[in-house]
Amino acid sequence: MASGFFAILDDIAALMDDVAATSKLATKKTAGILGDDLAVNAEKATGFLASREIPVLWAITKGSFLNKLIILPLVFILNWIYPPAIKVALLIGGIYLAYEGVEKIIDYFFHRAKKGEEIIAESELIETDGNSEKSKVYSAIKTDFILSLEIVIIALGVAIEKEHPLITQILSVTFVAIIATVGVYGIVALIVRMDDAGFYLMKKSDSNSFLSTFGGILIKSLPWVIKGLSVLGTIALVLVSGGIFHHNIEYIHHFIPQNIPSVLSEFIVGFTFGLITVLLIKSYKKIKSIILK
Repeated sequence: MASGFFAILDDIAALMDDVAATSKLATKKTAGILGDDLAVNAEKATGFLASREIPVLWAITKGSFLNKLIILPLVFILNWIYPPAIKVALLIGGIYLAYEGVEKIIDYFFHRAKKGEEIIAESELIETDGNSEKSKVYSAIKTDFILSLEIVIIALGVAIEKEHPLITQILSVTFVAIIATVGVYGIVALIVRMDDAGFYLMKKSDSNSFLSTFGGILIKSLPWVIKGLSVLGTIALVLVSGGIFHHNIEYIHHFIPQNIPSVLSEFIVGFTFGLITVLLIKSYKKIKSIILK
C-alpha cells in the first residue's frame, strides 16, 4: 500500500517536472507575443479618467480570463478533430489585427487635423458615455482573444513537439495562458497607476528628497509612457498579424527574400493585408450607403 502511494507521488512529481519544463520553453517562445500583448493592452486600457482606469482594466482582465476559458478547450478539441481549423482561425484573427493596426495608422496620418477641443470632447465622451466605454472594453477583449489564441497555439505546439501526454499538454498550456493574463494585466495596472504612485511618494517624503524627485519623474513620464505604448501597440498589431501570415501561409513564407529582416518583412506583410482589408471595408460601407440612399 505504502509503495503504491509513493509511486503515485513519484508520478505526480514527474508530471509536474514535465509541466514546468514545457511551460518554461513555451513562455520563452511566446515572449514576443506577450510583449506585443502588453503594448496593445496598455494602449487599450488608457484614455480614461483616473477613477475609471482600474474598473476598465479589471473588465478587460475578466474578459481575458473568459477568452482563455473559451480558447483552451476549443483549441484542444479542434486539434483533436481537425488540426487545420486552428490555422484558419489564426488567419482570420490575423486579418482582424492587421485591419485594426492599419486603420489606426491611417487615422493618425490623415485625421490629425482635429482641434484640441474636439480631442478633449471625445475623451470626455468616453468618460461620461457608458456605451463608449463598453465599446472600448469590447474592442480590447476582441484583440486579446486573437493574441491569446496565438499564445495558446504556440504553447500547444511546444507541448506536442515534446511528445508529452495529453494531461501534460493541458496543464502546461493552461499554466502559460494564466501567466500571460496575470503578468500582462498586472504590468498594465502598474503602468496606468504610475501617477498615483508618484503623488503618494511626493506626499509622504520631503520636497527635496530622492523619493519626492522620483515621484515627480513618475508623474511627468506617464504621458510619454502612454504615448510610447500607444505607438508600440499599433505597430505590434501589424507585426503580430504579419507574423501569423508569414508563418502560416507557405507562399508568403517563400516569397519574402531571406535577406530581409524578419521584423521588417512581417510589418510589410501585416500592413499589406491590413491596407487591403481597410480598403475593402471602406468600399463596402460606401457602396452600402449609396444603395441605402
